[in-house]
This record gives sequence, C-alpha cells and structure tokens, in this order.
Amino acid sequence: MSWAALGQRVADQEAVVGDGLLGALTDLVDQWLTGLFEAAVGPRGAGRPGLALCALGSYGRRELCLGSDLDLLLLHDGWNGVEAVAEALWYPIWDAGARLDHAVRRPAEALAVAREDLRVQLGLLDLRLVAGDPVLAARVGEQARAQWAASSARLAPLLADQAAERRERLGDLAFLLEPDLKEASGGLRDAEVLLALGQGRPEVADVVDLAALGASRRQLLGVRAELHRRHPASRDRLVLQAQDDVAAALGLRDADALMAQVAEAGRTIAVEGQQLWQRVLAASGAPRRRWSARRGGPSPERVEPGVAILPVTWAERPAGREVALDPDQADLADPSLALRLGAVAAERRLPIQRASLARLAAAPRRVPVPWPATLRQSLVRVLAAGAPAVDALEALERYGLLRHLLPEWRAVANKPQRNAYHRYTVDRHLLETAARAAARAERTARPDLVLLGCLLHDIGKGYPGDHVEVGAELARAMGERMGLPPEDQERLGRLVRLHLLLPDVATRRDLGDPATVAHVAAQVEDRETLEALACLAEADGRATGPAAWTPWKAGLVRDLVAATAAVLRGEPPSDRPVGRQPTPEERRLAARARDLGRAVLHAEPPVVVVAAPDQPGLLAAVTGVLSLQGLDVRSADVSAVDGVALERFVCEPVLGRWPSWDRLADEVEAARRGRLPLAERLAERARTYGPGRRPAQAYPPVTSVELEPGASASATVVEVRTADRPGLLWHLTRALAELGLDVVAARAQTLGAEAVDVFYVVERASGQPIRLPSRQAALRSALVDALQTP
Repeated sequence: MSWAALGQRVADQEAVVGDGLLGALTDLVDQWLTGLFEAAVGPRGAGRPGLALCALGSYGRRELCLGSDLDLLLLHDGWNGVEAVAEALWYPIWDAGARLDHAVRRPAEALAVAREDLRVQLGLLDLRLVAGDPVLAARVGEQARAQWAASSARLAPLLADQAAERRERLGDLAFLLEPDLKEASGGLRDAEVLLALGQGRPEVADVVDLAALGASRRQLLGVRAELHRRHPASRDRLVLQAQDDVAAALGLRDADALMAQVAEAGRTIAVEGQQLWQRVLAASGAPRRRWSARRGGPSPERVEPGVAILPVTWAERPAGREVALDPDQADLADPSLALRLGAVAAERRLPIQRASLARLAAAPRRVPVPWPATLRQSLVRVLAAGAPAVDALEALERYGLLRHLLPEWRAVANKPQRNAYHRYTVDRHLLETAARAAARAERTARPDLVLLGCLLHDIGKGYPGDHVEVGAELARAMGERMGLPPEDQERLGRLVRLHLLLPDVATRRDLGDPATVAHVAAQVEDRETLEALACLAEADGRATGPAAWTPWKAGLVRDLVAATAAVLRGEPPSDRPVGRQPTPEERRLAARARDLGRAVLHAEPPVVVVAAPDQPGLLAAVTGVLSLQGLDVRSADVSAVDGVALERFVCEPVLGRWPSWDRLADEVEAARRGRLPLAERLAERARTYGPGRRPAQAYPPVTSVELEPGASASATVVEVRTADRPGLLWHLTRALAELGLDVVAARAQTLGAEAVDVFYVVERASGQPIRLPSRQAALRSALVDALQTP
C-alpha cells in the first residue's frame, strides 16, 4: 500500500472532520505497521519479548496528520538479527512514499541520546507501543519521563530561547495573513512544549491554564488536519487559497470566522507561554530559596486598595513578582478594581496573577451607568502606561473583564483583517494604537480623549456599514456611558469619524493647493482637534504595519498639520501652483538635464528622482521603465522647473535588489525618445512575474475611478483604486497622455494589495481643469479601459 493511498482512505471519509482525522489515520497506520512488524519478525518471533516498535512525537500522541512524518523507534534488548528486522520495516515504509524519522536502539542508548538531544527527549515523552513487547516499551517510557522530570527545570531556559527564536523568525500565529500552524509563535509546537514541561514540573499548572491551552491546541489540530486533507501542498501554512475550504469543512460561517478562531487559539497559547517563559528566565541562575509564594514567605507589597505585588518562584528559585488582588483587602464589587489591577501591572511592567484574574471573572460585578469618574480615570490610566498596557489589557480580556466594561469589544475580539497591510487583528490593533499614542498624548490638551479615541477609532469594524461612520456613533454612545460631558462625547465621536482624514489627504492630495488645506481646516474646526488627530494618525499608522507609516507619509502628514494649524490661527493659506515644489538639489539636477538635453537621475534608495526635458507622456515613460527595472512605485510626485520635468518616486525592489542607475537613466532616455518598446516589454514582464505574486489580502480590492469635484481650483483631481499589478502606473499615465492631458501633480501609494493613485490633470492645450462633462466622461472611460488592459 502506498502512503498516498493510505491517506486517501482517510481523506475520503467525509463524515470524519477536523481532529477526528488524526485518530482515523493513526489507526490505519498502526494496522499497516503492525502487519509489517509481524512479517519482519516472522511467526516464531512475534510472541517473543525484547523487541518493540514504538511511535514517537505526534504519531505517539495519536495526532498523525496526512502530511506528518512517521517518527519510529525500534527498541530491543539485544535481539539477534535486529538489523534485518529494521530493514524489513524501513524499506517498505520508504517505498510507500512516507517521510520517515527512524532509529534502532537499546533502552540505555535511547535514554543516553535523549540526555544529549532535547528534541529526542521530548519525542520520548510521547512514546507509544505500536507492536511487540509492551513491557519493554512501558519501561523505557517510564524511564524517559523520570529523566525528563529530573532535567526539565535545567532545560527550561533553552526551551524559552527556542520559543523566542520561533517568534522572531516566523511571527505570531494570531496575526499572520497565512500562519504556520505548527511553528509560528502560539502554534502547535509552543503548545506541545508547554505541555511537555508540565509533565516534568508540576508547578507549571500554577502559571499556565492547562485546560485553556489544551482546548486551543485541539482547535489548531483540527484546522491543521483539514488543511492537510484539502491542501496537502501547503503543509502547515494556512494559505489564503485554503482558508475558505477549511472553514467550510469545519462547519464555520466563512474564512473570517476560521481565522478568528485561529487567532484566539494562537493568542491563548502565546500568552500562556509568555507568562511561563518570563518566570523561567527570571529564575535562571538565581540561587535556590526555601520559601515560595505558594507556601508563604515575604509579605505582599500593598500598592493601593485591593492591589498587591507578590513574589513568585520557579523550580524553588525566585522568579520575579506579579500583580495580584490583595488577599485581605480586595473589594470585588469595586468596578474599577480590574482596571486598577491592569494599571499597576502596566506601570510596574509585571504580569497579572492568573488566580486573581479568575477570581475577578467569577465574582458578581455590576458596572454603573454612567461610569463613576474613578472607573473612567482607571481606564485612561492603563492606556497612559504605553506599551505594557497591551499585555495588561489582553490579560483582562482573556477573562472577559474588558468586554464586561465595554460590551462593544466583543464584536472586534480576534476579528481578522486578512491583508498584509494590517499587522494585527482589530482588537489588538486598537490596543497597539493607544499604546503608541501614550507618550505623545501627554503633550496634547486632552490626553484622556486622545487615548480613548485611539482605543475606539476602529471599533466600527465589528459592525455592518462604513466603519468610520458606525464607529463615530458607537464612540459617542460609549462616551455617554463612560460619563463624559456632552461636549466631550461629541469630540470623541469626531476623533473617530475623522481618524483617516490627515493620512488620506496628505497622501492623496497636493498640499500646496489652497483647496486642500481649506478642506482639512473646515473638517477639523479647531487646533485642539487637529493635534489630537495628528497624534491618532501617527499611532494608527505605526500600529497598522511597516507600509502604513513611512518617513514619506510622516513628512506629508506633518506638513499638512502645519499648514492647517496656520489656517486655524487665521493666517492665509499659501498660494502657489499645484505640484510639489522642488528642492535645491532637484533644481541642480534639472539644470543638468537642461544642459545635457537628456534624462538624468539621482537615486538614494528608496527615493529615485528623474529630471528630463518635459514632453507629453514623460511620466508614463518613466514609470514604465521603473517597472521594467523591477521597481514597484510606492509614491510619485511631479513638478517642473523651466521646461524640465522633475519626477520623484519612492520605490521598492520586487526581487530585493536595486538596478543599475546608469542603465535606468539610459532606458528612460530611450523611452522618452520612443526607442524602447515599453508595451511589449511590460507585457512580457507581467507574464513572467505577475502570476508568481502571492495574494496580499483575502478579498480583491474594488476597482473605481472617481473625479473629485472641489478638490482643486486649478486642476481636475481623479482618484483610481484597483488591485496592484506590475506596470499599473504606466497604463494609467499613458492613458492620460493619449487623452491630451498633462499630469501636474500625482500621488501613488500601495495599501497591501490595493493601489490608490491620484492625479491632478489639466488640459494640455489650455492648462485649465477639465470643464466639459463630455471630457470628464472621456477621462473616466479612458482610465477604466486602461485598468482592463491585460
């Protein structure tokens, strides 16, 4: 029987789903290997003691997936001819196409190898007899567990280091677009290591919620089993293409529901591990002590009513401290107690005792409406602690304490965003945004409202409709429930409604156009709101992901805030032509291009500036050459000096390497003079590299072409949204040039898989905006056609 046929027998059992597949496959493999074993030892050897075929690792735990390796150990106590038996076992397994990890050892050898190899030691903990001598297998399994109990405390720091390395290398399972279910932080490997350590050290149960850990692990096992069944080529990576199929197989509503479950399980495993590893590493190298927190010892440090700090131990060594309810003075009816517990933990950078969280969760609680000032102040106090507040509030939420205070939190808990642009689930993004705003918020007029606005700015993503408008209404209602005065409720709602205003305008509009700044000033209304929005925009961008807050975007937002602040102070807006004003260095580059009569460039990656004698279609030529040279344009700005066009691009190399700048300049010059067949070359590049791009989000972006009336008095502003692809900017700018339009300013950016390109265009003949409805319709039609070009 082939391994593929064996797996297919299980895969065909549609009634068996999720982790039920693991046991079904294990049973089939047991039967197969038992037959091989009996054939290998022969009828005379089948009943003799001293030889045992044992399963290790996931196979030993009866958790064999269709894509798993077979981890086998042939134990013997001096069996004559054991090599021949091993060959009679291993070769049929290899011939069947299975991936095999095998060893032939005496008991003492197996234990000796385990003492030197941590992976082998962990595998022996799951030793299970498949065929042969049960006494021999049981004895080795018992000795392996005793050996682990004696050495696990010493080896725990190494396990902590390995967990940290996996997190650094593969990221957090809960927040990845396509997570590795086994190896990512919070994945199955982490859970298995924690459970193994629990076998060796009973005090693990004091730190780790083993029941929650086990439930999360079973959930991930079910997802992994279906992934292996339906998308075997993916191995353990839950790729976007597989998520809908796996969700349907598990009876879930859709892939979003699946990824929410995966995120919740991954966060549970990761948090349980972090709590233990903190303690393990803190105790590393500390001398043994005779006392422990569980058996008495130093008195708790009482820091405020109901909250104390207790010493903790690991393996009878001091292992730091944790924040806990005061054993004698905690008033569980105090609605602010949970938040004050979190605030002390965040301010002291300490974990919260699990028993205290469970005690709070089990106690009857009532939240007064409106909130007393102490409760609202406690929430702001936690948020003001900055980065440590994330762990503290997540600890509260794991026991339902945050959603008890803010019921709307339930709708965003573990909600996936499922695109590469966003780093976190919605709830974690909200916490990270507030954490990143904490330091700067202190310099605003109302740090409390800024922090609350950060915490709630995307709360609308848990509900149907436009998340900005829905979120603004929710924020106003939540502010009323929190006891904010009416004017603060309104300001909180405005912060949520306008939280995208500054970055959107800064990256999609020309900041030198008086209409741009006037529009922002009218929306913001006052300087207090402006400074709050500036703080929120930066924190939101930093918490979203690396592509969401670049130095380029930060500079644009900073310039927009300064210009808007001047208008709000009563100063007149700057009155200059539309388009970015060139720097002195760019003016010198333009003079060189004029003197040479050809294209020149200056590159300081990721910025590339091209200067060339101005002519219709130049922007299309340059963007086409950049794409040919393997550069994705992330932003583009256009200006002109005395008949020389200056085009500034922020680029990213598709294949990780920058091109030859001299060659790029030569190709721009060739394209400008019509000597480079851009259309053919770009089509070939799209055929070569386009299909290999991995999707960057679950849902394809919606394509739209919109003219923005009133966005500029001196140009027509058109915004194009569509899926990003090689050569996109060339297709669009060529269409504009062929229509007889000049681009006087442009902004292009990529948000994950979505491109948002904005062009300020004028009629080439008159230099005026497009006035005639027929020309506006022609513009829209030309761009739509360009987007449909293969």
